[in-house]
Amino acid sequence: MNRVRLRAVSPALALVLLAATGCGGGGRQTLTVFADTALTGTFGSLGRTFEAAHPGIAVRFDFGGGSALAQRIVRGAQADLFAAATAAIRRSGVPGPRVFARDRLQIAVPKGNPAHVAGLKDLAASGVRVALCAASAQCGAAARAALAAAGVTVRPVAQEGDAKAALTRVRLGEADAALVYRTDVRAAAGAVEGVDFPEAAGAAEDYLIATVPGTGRLALTREFVDLVLSDQGRTVLASAGFTPVTG
Repeated sequence: MNRVRLRAVSPALALVLLAATGCGGGGRQTLTVFADTALTGTFGSLGRTFEAAHPGIAVRFDFGGGSALAQRIVRGAQADLFAAATAAIRRSGVPGPRVFARDRLQIAVPKGNPAHVAGLKDLAASGVRVALCAASAQCGAAARAALAAAGVTVRPVAQEGDAKAALTRVRLGEADAALVYRTDVRAAAGAVEGVDFPEAAGAAEDYLIATVPGTGRLALTREFVDLVLSDQGRTVLASAGFTPVTG
């Protein structure tokens, strides 16, 4: 009797029934997170942790430049959470953002620091080749703010579009130093060394996370934020070079 009834169901209706019961597609919900490229490694790790603790939930990340992601949110892109630097969060207009991490500049130098760079003033020394990010890039704007605060004028041998390109100059021996973020130096996996300097505190970059208005997964967004702010989240962020912040 049951076989007869199943044969009578049309193929289209059978697909609907399969979807409704969660068969075939698994019936998984998707939590969509827009996040700055700088968070790729840390959020990727936290996403896997979240999925392991939430069977049936898939975390989908859309990584990119913070400003571009903010613009997409303003235009109505579907996202549940947005994590980015302060300026991008402000542009997006998402309410109630929480600070979770801070990134500071470092001077990236080749292994062994052959030019003996110990601070920003050394970047102005004769013969020291410096690579900077372009002024339009986040790391470029921060570098120029730090140099101005220290009263140091640098004539860079290269102005690159991003930190990775500036670091490549150092790795290839085309620059003696580059001003980038601590997380950039850490991501270079030991190919360069990082030199701290006091003026970096005045050019620190905060990262914030917020629920995007209109999400239908409010409870899940809160749980993901809790994970980012948890001891486990702080450990993951610190291992990438961020300074965890709870705010």
